Amino acid sequence: MTESDPNFEQKVQRLHQLTVWSRWLFVLACWLILAPFGLWNLRPEIELIREHFTWTAVRFGLAYHLFSALSLSFCVGITAAVLVWQSRNILQGLPRHEKQQLEKRVEKIQAIGPRHPLWRWLNQ
Repeated sequence: MTESDPNFEQKVQRLHQLTVWSRWLFVLACWLILAPFGLWNLRPEIELIREHFTWTAVRFGLAYHLFSALSLSFCVGITAAVLVWQSRNILQGLPRHEKQQLEKRVEKIQAIGPRHPLWRWLNQ
């Protein structure tokens, strides 16, 4: 950590906040891009499931539409991963190694200066 910058900890927090926002934007992009294509391919199966819901219909609908199964599974998986990551950070705090990585990234951004795209974000 640098003693010359009194706002260093605040900059680390801002970078962490940016990381959280970027992860949730990625999740949102996945749901807006991949999920509609996956659901569009499942139209006939969804119609059948709405008439006669069984878990077998869901299983076979996903088994015979690989792209739909993969895209929906990826969306659910990435959402769950970000939820678990953020919940851990809220309940237990940032792990030491993640905090050290953020500190190194802040130091690197500060060393590059105004040419770095995140420099203005950190120095507001």
